Parts: sequence; C-alpha cells; structure tokens
Amino acid sequence: MKAWQIAELGDPVDALRWTDVDDPVAGPGQLVVRVRAAAANFPDVLMCRGEYQVRPELPFTPGVELCGEVVAVGADAGGFRTGDRIIGVTTMPHGAFAEFALVRAAEVFVAPGILEDAQAAAFHIGYQTGWFGLHHRAALQRGETLVVHAAAGGVGSAAVQLGKAAGARVIAVVGGPDKVAIARSQGADVVVDRTAEDFVAVVRAVTDGHGADVIYDPVGGETYTRSTKCIAFDGRIVVVGFAAGVVQAPALNHALVKNYSILGLHWGLYRQHRHRAVLEAHGALTELVDQGLISPVIDSMIPLVELPEGLTRLGAGATVGRVILLP
Repeated sequence: MKAWQIAELGDPVDALRWTDVDDPVAGPGQLVVRVRAAAANFPDVLMCRGEYQVRPELPFTPGVELCGEVVAVGADAGGFRTGDRIIGVTTMPHGAFAEFALVRAAEVFVAPGILEDAQAAAFHIGYQTGWFGLHHRAALQRGETLVVHAAAGGVGSAAVQLGKAAGARVIAVVGGPDKVAIARSQGADVVVDRTAEDFVAVVRAVTDGHGADVIYDPVGGETYTRSTKCIAFDGRIVVVGFAAGVVQAPALNHALVKNYSILGLHWGLYRQHRHRAVLEAHGALTELVDQGLISPVIDSMIPLVELPEGLTRLGAGATVGRVILLP
C-alpha cells in the first residue's frame, strides 16, 4: 500500500516520505481498516518533530485519528465485522496517513450515522478532549463563564460548542480577523481577536470584574500567563497543550493568593486508566451530535498526497477547524 512514513525526525515537509509499505496485519484485539478520511491533529506535527509525549519507534506512519472501514478482524476483536464504519485512534506504527491503518478494537467506535466521513474523522479526539477537560477536570456549570483560546481551531471549536451545550457563557479568543466569524458561528457569546484586543480587558469587562470561571488553554506560553490575570475566584484553568511552543512555569504563589486551580489534561491517559469513562463520553457526545448541538468544523479536505503542506499550515496556526486528508 501507499503510506507516508517518517524515517528521520524533522518538520513535516522535510521528514515525511510517500512510499510503498506492507499492508498492516491484524493481531489479537486489532482491526485493519481502509482509511476513508484522516483528521490532522497538532500531535501529528509534534510526532514528526519528535516533540510529542508519545514517540513511536522509527520508521512509522503518523496520523492519530481516522474514519475507516473494517477490512480484517483479528482474534479476540469482538464486536466488529468487515464493512463496519468506525472512528477512533490508530495504533502505531500504522497510523492514519496511509491507505490502510491498524486500530485496537477496544479503542474505536461505530461512526455516528449522521456524520459524513470527513466530519466523522474529526469527531473523536477533539470532542473527547473537550468533554474531559470541561466536565471531568473543570466541572463546568450552567451559567458559568468559559474562555476558550484558539477557539477557531479543531480543539478550540469543539470546546466552544461543548461549552454552549453545557449552558455556559462562552468567550472565544482567536488569532486574526478571518477567524472571528468561525468562532461566532459556533455559538460563542463574545469573540475576541487577540491581535486587535486585549482579551484580559474584555473578559473583565464582560464579567463585571468577576473573571472567567473556566479557561480552556491549548496554547500555553504568554496566553496562559495572561489568562491568570482574568481568572475568577475559585476558577479553573485547564492546560490542554502548548501550541505556542513555550511551556510555561506557573507561579504557584499566584494561584494560592487568587485561589484558582491549574488543571492538566492528558486525554490519552483516560484510555489507559478510565476506559469506561471514555465509553460513557462517547455515548454523551453521540447524543449531542444527533441533537445538532455539536458538529466538527472542517477547514479543508485535501488529497492524502498533500499531507506535508496540510501539516505545515496546521503547525503554523493557519487553519480553522480540522484539515481532512482523503486517500
């Protein structure tokens, strides 16, 4: 089959090679799927560079999330049969940026029928991350104020939609005038273009000085530091990632004096330690998508052979929603 492979680490445009590789084989508990659509995630960019917390052995095919059709079922992989359309995470080294990929049966789900392949491919990781960040970690309550950074991106737009579905007032922070309309279309009550306005001042003004009850931060760096200036008493800052490329060193004395919580979120660990919670979240998210309350935002759908350019745009923060790769 044809697949993108990484034999040496580096930026996507330098590290990725389009090549012929052997088809994956389903081992115990595994499924081989024909890739119908693959969603590009920021961790894919970091994996190319060797900067992600998961570092597959070289060479490997990246691509952590997909919508696929089951073509082979391994032993003890009950619950699925050939022809099933599934979504979920892949099993390295056979990631989603190929014609066929490998998944663990326990970590994939039947794709929601209401979603086409491109949207289904982008449904799992972003919304699971948002669900656990907002509900399990931050315990977001109806009527609270939620600030979402990078709100026009794949992870951020999912958090905006989930915040509104939970009954929160959502302040979306985006990086450029072209992204304002995207965040507003997802239901945000207030949209702040951080390149033109100070989001701290806006949050304070909108909340009459109370501040944000929950801040959802996939950016890190200076964005996190500024967020501590507008977090409410008893507020919660959810640290989702470091897209800015800077890992901040929180001032814990500030958290003590202002009485707010700093909450780390590594969604992948729930798959290992609380798998039942992941299953329950999928059920809740499927209900929300069936009700029309959430729906993945798609930046573009491009041929799989254009993956390096797509990941470069994603890494540069030039996308809105998800970039989808089509074999």
